[in-house]
Amino acid sequence: MKQPNDMFNEFQNKMSELLRNSPAKDVERNMKAMLSQGFSKLDLVTRDEFDTQTQVLMRTRTRLEELEQRVAQLEAKLGGGTASGSQD
Repeated sequence: MKQPNDMFNEFQNKMSELLRNSPAKDVERNMKAMLSQGFSKLDLVTRDEFDTQTQVLMRTRTRLEELEQRVAQLEAKLGGGTASGSQD
């Protein structure tokens, strides 16, 4: 996988080449195509996807804390009984 600096250097070189060889109308179209291609190579997510995953993580964390409390309560209830209890 290319390093970010390599990708940006390649981008800068391609842009310089485009500006030398293309009329102004083509520059915007070519730049958009190149940026789209570059971004597609990166492992990016949209803001909506990020926000959705953040909400899922918060709900999961809350649920985990609730379950940890419940396990602690059950262990406390059973703690006295298991110490003197089953040794089969």
